[in-house]
Amino acid sequence: MARTRIDVPALYGALDGARRSRGLSWRQLAAEVGCSPSTMTRLANGHRPDVDAFVALTRWLKMPAEQFTTDDTDEERAPDEQPDLLAEVSALLRARKDLGDDEKAHLQDVFEAAMRLNTAQRAARDR
Repeated sequence: MARTRIDVPALYGALDGARRSRGLSWRQLAAEVGCSPSTMTRLANGHRPDVDAFVALTRWLKMPAEQFTTDDTDEERAPDEQPDLLAEVSALLRARKDLGDDEKAHLQDVFEAAMRLNTAQRAARDR
């Protein structure tokens, strides 16, 4: 039976992105969420939050808790078996009601350019 756990790096990354976009410090984010600043420090160090903090964090992010869980089968999955990142981002962008079509297209272009740059850098490193 697969063991399900909180994907701390994914949760921390989502929190960091939302924090940056809102111009908040980690202490301010903790206050908005209603948890202690030490919870943020524990996340930064790769430690799982307690259940109440996890629920508060995912609610603050307005994202389903399932998005931040992983199990043994996820870890066994080879990198080429993962969903295409660009496809995932495209689906997320298209689902946004707060963005116009032009904004979605622009963000898609920016993300595609970043992915091309990353691929080129990785190829250069591998040579």
